[in-house]
Amino acid sequence: MTLMLHAGATEVAYDDLRAVATPPRTASHVPVAHHEIVELMRYSLGFYGHEIIEEHHAVTEDGARYFGLLSLRSPDGEYTDTLGLRNSHDKKFPIGIAFGSRVFVCDNLAFQADHVIRRKHTANAKRELPGLVAEVVEPLNTERQEQAERFLRYRETVLPDEVADHVILSLYRSGVINLQRVPDVMEQWETPAHDWGDKTLWRLFNAATFSLTGRVAENPAVTTVLHRVIDGVCERTV
Repeated sequence: MTLMLHAGATEVAYDDLRAVATPPRTASHVPVAHHEIVELMRYSLGFYGHEIIEEHHAVTEDGARYFGLLSLRSPDGEYTDTLGLRNSHDKKFPIGIAFGSRVFVCDNLAFQADHVIRRKHTANAKRELPGLVAEVVEPLNTERQEQAERFLRYRETVLPDEVADHVILSLYRSGVINLQRVPDVMEQWETPAHDWGDKTLWRLFNAATFSLTGRVAENPAVTTVLHRVIDGVCERTV
């Protein structure tokens, strides 16, 4: 989970969100309480059988902006799915909900994931919010199944060292890793810091993500390119 706070927001407990005042509505702007969005998401996730195992919430000092992350227990326990949330009372950005295996929420207003939906604070927003949440929550089981199948293909794809070298070079050429990180990926491929099994695409995928610790926060788009390169290897070895 990546909730970056370096532009004035502070992490708070969920219960503290109830104490954040919601400004009155105007003709063109109808604020929704931060805690109401979280509660609706919690309820919807539970209704569809998803278990939240970790959550983080943050608000700016004036309470005008909210940022949050909810981590869900994955079907196989090897990774987590994440939902990102954000809301504003100062018209800076709309209600936002993001989903993916890599979600990036920052108080500098960066908001990225595999899937992102947004809803303006209009008179109908609160009434339509449950439908907005359903747009994300209902497809989650399908999304998670597809992710599990993708990772299974990674585990089943055995890589000779020479092929691994070629993939690492492809990651460099694609801009996923820079020249300085190439040795880091190779080291994790040969002597991994964690048990990622035998020399398969799964081990190489984890070697790459391990070496990218920190950079994903700087540029979340690298995860999309990483998957594109790894998936390409799977297609060529089928």
